[in-house]
Amino acid sequence: MIQDIMPGTEEQLNKEMTSGYIGFDPTADSLHIGSLVPILLLVHLQQAGHKPYALVGGATGMVGDPSGKSEERNLLSEDILQHNLDCVQKQLEKFLDFDSTKPNAAVMVNNYDWFKNFSFLNFIRDVGKHITVNYMMAKDSVKKRLEGETGMSFTEFTYQLVQGYDFYWLYENKGCKLQMGGSDQWGNIVTGTELIRRKSAGEAFAFTCPLVTKSDGGKFGKTEKGNIWLDAKKTSPYQFYQFWLNATDEDAKKWIKTFTLLPKETIDSLITEHDAAPHLRSLQKKLAEQLTIFVHSPEDYNFAIQASEILFSNDTAEILQSLNEEQLLQVLEGVPTVEISQEELLNGYDLLSFMADTKIFPSKGEARKMWQGGGISINKLKVTAEKTTISTADLLQNKYLLVQKGKKNYYLVITK
Repeated sequence: MIQDIMPGTEEQLNKEMTSGYIGFDPTADSLHIGSLVPILLLVHLQQAGHKPYALVGGATGMVGDPSGKSEERNLLSEDILQHNLDCVQKQLEKFLDFDSTKPNAAVMVNNYDWFKNFSFLNFIRDVGKHITVNYMMAKDSVKKRLEGETGMSFTEFTYQLVQGYDFYWLYENKGCKLQMGGSDQWGNIVTGTELIRRKSAGEAFAFTCPLVTKSDGGKFGKTEKGNIWLDAKKTSPYQFYQFWLNATDEDAKKWIKTFTLLPKETIDSLITEHDAAPHLRSLQKKLAEQLTIFVHSPEDYNFAIQASEILFSNDTAEILQSLNEEQLLQVLEGVPTVEISQEELLNGYDLLSFMADTKIFPSKGEARKMWQGGGISINKLKVTAEKTTISTADLLQNKYLLVQKGKKNYYLVITK
């Protein structure tokens, strides 16, 4: 989890309880799994006896960080920003111990608190004069943007001074000596240590972690449906579980080391076990279990396992019947849907007509053939020769039917 580290950082952490911080970007009302690495860095820091500070960028969120971006981001209104900050704070409280009676209790800070009354003239006098333009221009994040077609606004150019001042302020007011972050933040972080050196003649430390990638070159944490969020309302625990479960072998080996708190020996034996029988996907299962419990709960993990089995096992009709509507739609997300009028079911809908009218089968003849061969299931129950009609009694939650054609083809019929 370490890419770049400033000389003396390890010695400082071994010497005394050290306060360290990471900045979180409040551009949305939930963090996504890309934020799990910085969250885990703070968790490790706290578990090792140090004091973690989580900085939410109420001020920097108004400006936008150029690192890793090809274009300037949209600026947020104060109302939206405040809502996002409240949501992010709530999420972080789940992972860190904020019990103020402990000497290394986690602390949440918002840089808007020290920037809101800082005038522009005071900023360029007290901060700007300590860092040369040459120093700022030498940073990769600046160079890339200046060479690109869109260029870079003065607002974004000053971002590294603003972030550097965060570190200086925390150093002066909270005794914070360490900043951590993703490797794309190295330039901004070092500006902070430089400001501390020049303004306070102090010594500060830093390290960054590698940016998480996928072995196929795809962007980590992105699926066809977009980001994998930590908020259960944005990404259901079932989808969250599925994301980790579907990791490639190569990614699972890398991610289990980064994203879990399992001891090294356990991870080594899991990888050995996985290599002996990769088809069992034991590594992916352990990764999905650890992350779903860490971010959500043991109950959500148990539901995700049950839900995963519904489409892939035969004896799951009972589980399907027990789901509430929200759970049902989670599990069946992505299954092709068909809509019909509920009135058509009131007097019983001829089975073969139903199959052909909904286009689940191209014709009644095709449907009959598969029905006689025992290849049709409704709500995970095989349709026998005696069942010739579909009625409202067959509906799940008085609204849905899950039709299975053959082994792998599913259709969710929604009645209106």
